[in-house]
Amino acid sequence: MNYLEDSEDFEKLVKEGDVLVDFYATWCGPCKMLSPVLEEIAEKFPRIKVVKVDIDKFDDLTRSHGIMSVPTMEVYRNGNLVKKEVGYHDLDTIVSWLPRD
Repeated sequence: MNYLEDSEDFEKLVKEGDVLVDFYATWCGPCKMLSPVLEEIAEKFPRIKVVKVDIDKFDDLTRSHGIMSVPTMEVYRNGNLVKKEVGYHDLDTIVSWLPRD
C-alpha cells in the first residue's frame, strides 16, 4: 500500500501498470471500513499498486480529479483511467473492476 506523499508523484505512480487509487479522509467512516479491504487487495494481488490519497492533504489533486465524496476509487491501467466509483464496496466488487492480464 502506498500513501501519496507529494502530489507531483501521483502521475508517476499511475503511469505504469495497474493502479487502484483511493481518495479518502481520516475522518470518513466508510473510508475506515474500506481500508482493510484495500490492504487485502494489496496483499492478494501484488501486481495491483494501491495508492491512498488523503483529500485533506492534497486539495488541488482532489479538485482536479473531481472528487466530491469519499471514498472515491479510481482504477488506472498504464496511466489511463478505466474506472471511477464512489462509496464503500466489498472485496469482490472492487476486484471485479481490476484489469485482467
